[in-house]
Amino acid sequence: MRVFFQGAFYFYKQIISLLPASANHFLPLADKNSGSQRKHWHNWHRLPPSWVNLLLILIWLIVGISLRLVNLTAKPPWTDEFATLVFSLGNTFLSVPLDRAIAPDILLQPLQPNPVASIGDVIHNLATQDSHPPLYFVLAYLWMKLFPSDGGLVSLFAARLLPAIIGAASIPCVYVLGRVAFRSSLVGHLTAAMMAVSPYGVFLAQEARHYTLAILWVIGSLTCLVIATRHIQNRTPLPIWIALFWIGINALGIATHYFFTLTLCTEVVVLIFLAWHQLQTSSKFSLLFSPPWRRIYAVAIGTGVAGLIWIPTLLENENRGALTEWIRGSRVGLDWLSPIFQALGTLIAMISLLPVESSQLLVVIPSGVVMLTFFIWAVPILLRGIKIQLQHPENRMMIQVLAGVVISAIALFFIFTYFLGIDLTRGARYNFVYFPAIVVLLGASLAVCWHPPQMETEQGKNGITSIGKWGISGKKAVMLIWLMGFFSAVTVICNLGYQKYYRPDLFVQLIQQTSPTPVLIATTHKTYVHTGEMMGVAREIKRANSLQNPLFLLAHQDRDPNASTIALENTLKKLPRPFDLWLVNFHAPVAETVKTCAISDTQSLPTVDGYEYELYHCQ
Repeated sequence: MRVFFQGAFYFYKQIISLLPASANHFLPLADKNSGSQRKHWHNWHRLPPSWVNLLLILIWLIVGISLRLVNLTAKPPWTDEFATLVFSLGNTFLSVPLDRAIAPDILLQPLQPNPVASIGDVIHNLATQDSHPPLYFVLAYLWMKLFPSDGGLVSLFAARLLPAIIGAASIPCVYVLGRVAFRSSLVGHLTAAMMAVSPYGVFLAQEARHYTLAILWVIGSLTCLVIATRHIQNRTPLPIWIALFWIGINALGIATHYFFTLTLCTEVVVLIFLAWHQLQTSSKFSLLFSPPWRRIYAVAIGTGVAGLIWIPTLLENENRGALTEWIRGSRVGLDWLSPIFQALGTLIAMISLLPVESSQLLVVIPSGVVMLTFFIWAVPILLRGIKIQLQHPENRMMIQVLAGVVISAIALFFIFTYFLGIDLTRGARYNFVYFPAIVVLLGASLAVCWHPPQMETEQGKNGITSIGKWGISGKKAVMLIWLMGFFSAVTVICNLGYQKYYRPDLFVQLIQQTSPTPVLIATTHKTYVHTGEMMGVAREIKRANSLQNPLFLLAHQDRDPNASTIALENTLKKLPRPFDLWLVNFHAPVAETVKTCAISDTQSLPTVDGYEYELYHCQ
């Protein structure tokens, strides 16, 4: 591991040597005086700037895809990923029998590739059983057909490889957003570099879900917003192809995840701000009907039509509210403060996340101290960078636009949480709606650190230019912030940060160590979420292949908890003894037959994330 980190640091130093000493070196070719500003290219001065740009983008891409592929299948899939696997195969959870003991192979049957399933089956099953639009699932359906099965089941590697590749594709795309927004390749490269190592980006890219695709659409939509902002400033019409592209991106975003509409809401807020700002400066109401605004209204109408298509499906989803029960948090006592800390934690983890979730205090405490020290040092520097960018008229509006997206998104999250009772802050993954804007703002700030204005520097005793109060130069500050992101990404891929909600691998190990007799694993069942919980256990049992005739019981529970109790009672009467009964996430009264079994003292047994259990020995 030490050699790995030393090699990574050396590799990063080589990358840094490619970057010029001045931010002006990366201004677009069309900028004034750009020809006289491009010099001192070290050993790369003979290469055209476009080639150096491509080389750097390739380096960020290699770093990003490498981090996203490491340990790709080391962590077991969880319930949401099982939903992706099942629906993307054109299968359904309805084929799993309820209220009777079943073998692991029967429970895992929906994970078997289905040669007769079609794209129509994928769309139909999602529309009738799930709460997500179908675009990503259709792409995954086509993608997973390219890979062989894994022991008769769909390949987890294939399922996670698709979002990993899409997540890596966001690196050059966010470069374009940064460059277009600030007309600076330096901002674009620093944005791409931070996207490559963002622990949040790596976390989403290593899950078999649709969030990395949604991030691509967010980047595309924000790029169109930035271009539209410039046309509003210059009072020139928005090109028709940009307007059509914007509508298409927005339509694809809604077809990927309904929460993409939150990004659209933030863009509406920003455009209202731009309209108000224009009225304040000119006092001409007719400007709101000028050429740039007319095209923007057309984009809004086109996007609205694309969104209306999904209204019937959304109304149908209202009848499947049990799938989103977990997001409706309680508001008692200190629970009112939880969303604030959850939102803050997600923001922090977009940049830095050391192993604070480790089970070892000797790891947690130093990691927390290092993270706290890092932010005490880095936040003033990053805020200073934003402040300096605001002093430049060209950049001020872009900072305001991107910051408006972020602030509006966070405000929407809190409105949903505190006024509608839907705690969006509980799902860190939902913050994809503004994640690219955060990364671009970070890149813009780091560009100032790379070449700080003279008034913002402090001349050291030895003539070394430093930024801040700790005697660190701007370029070294950028290196340290990037390296913190890199080590944070390593934390995620080692499952020490953004840990999986469920650990069926640890639970199966516990069963192996504790139960020498056949086992029945019983849980209460309401939706396919609970089926997915047991699928994780069954998959690990199949991989371990060491348990004697394990059985599962999904005791369905609608409105009457006693229904699960009766199903358990009837099942236990039919099973030959001896066996061990594991009640896992079983939220119903205990059956009378269970009381004839000897309950085990589980206080001495370890807790397992995602699996609350009780053990009974039925002799």
